[in-house]
Amino acid sequence: MSNMPSKKELERVYGESEKSGARFLHLSERFIENFGDAKPSFFTSPGRTEIIGNHTDHNGGKIIAASISLDTIGAAAPNGTGSIRIRSEGYDLIDVEIAAASSVEKKSGTRALIAGMVEGALKFGYQVEGFDAYVTTEVIAAAGVSSSASFEMLFCAMVNALFNGGQMPLEDCARIGQYAENQFWMKSSGLMDQMACAAGGAILLDFADDIKCEKINASFDALGYDMVIVNTGKGHGDLSAEYSAVPGEMHQVAGALGVKRLCESSLEELMNKIPEIERLLSNDRAILRALHFYEENRRVEDTARALAKGDGKEILRLLEESGNSSWKWLQNCMSRSNEKDQKVALTLALTELYLRGIKDGCCRVHGGGFAGVILAVTPKEKTADYVSYIASFVGKDHVYPMQIRQTGATSLAAE
Repeated sequence: MSNMPSKKELERVYGESEKSGARFLHLSERFIENFGDAKPSFFTSPGRTEIIGNHTDHNGGKIIAASISLDTIGAAAPNGTGSIRIRSEGYDLIDVEIAAASSVEKKSGTRALIAGMVEGALKFGYQVEGFDAYVTTEVIAAAGVSSSASFEMLFCAMVNALFNGGQMPLEDCARIGQYAENQFWMKSSGLMDQMACAAGGAILLDFADDIKCEKINASFDALGYDMVIVNTGKGHGDLSAEYSAVPGEMHQVAGALGVKRLCESSLEELMNKIPEIERLLSNDRAILRALHFYEENRRVEDTARALAKGDGKEILRLLEESGNSSWKWLQNCMSRSNEKDQKVALTLALTELYLRGIKDGCCRVHGGGFAGVILAVTPKEKTADYVSYIASFVGKDHVYPMQIRQTGATSLAAE
């Protein structure tokens, strides 16, 4: 047990050591049951929240994102073979031969993702050798808090510590995760999810010129509020066409403006050409989505300034405005493929009624939208009451009060 995370390390990451210590003890026991008595190292990788900047990254926009207190944890040790063997709790063992990673069938779930991570890490010039790992997670799957990116950054933390001397920068880890999703899941993901899981704390991302990442000081806890993630009860795994249409339509408007991405033009230029673009595209929704892009970028900048000042009321106002824009202009709070299933919109409406009653807080769709989760920000003295209220509609197991976590994907120092 000498490799177990130290009490001091657990308190640094989790703010306590009793509950987290029990999780890692369970992880150690399960690792031994599956892989024998090697002494593993231990790792953690958070999920992420998108605070503001909904659907802007693919057009060179800006986002404020943050790591959250829900995480994926793993125990891993080199196995001296050419294979990576990973068992996630509740699932069968996955065995990927490093030399054959490129031939793994695409779109084949976690196995394809692992193979993509292997190929990506090797292409970026990093060492990858065989290891065994047991993994368990609290991050909600297929619900907009980046369970896949959390796993990807956990994998990178393992490879980084075990074989690369801790020399892999977080930007490369993020790009390796993006490579795996792009090339092995055929999913056109950006870098926001991976960067937020890797970095820890809150980050201001600017995608206009490659990717700029700036750590910023953000804490809802310090402002007297809690974040509450509410899983509306429907995952978004079957909605790829809905997601792809958002960047696709924004790119159409960009093309009509004579540029590749909306960040290369401006709101003023769009306003001057709306009649012309209407005739060209015959798609009013695309124009609305472009308007959302420009206004959302402005809100991100305003929110960064409000966070620096600790102006809680202004932050809430901007987040509420962002959520309304996502609902009305971006239109990602319901799916056209099943218009009667509007769990995100319904959960937002129920939350708005509650927040109107207490005259405080805000709520918004979270992440990609169309299905999945919403984010509510509640005053601390009302959080337990809101959790009870919304749980009566969605179930208590679907409500997750949380805070911004300051530690990104990393190995944990041993006793």
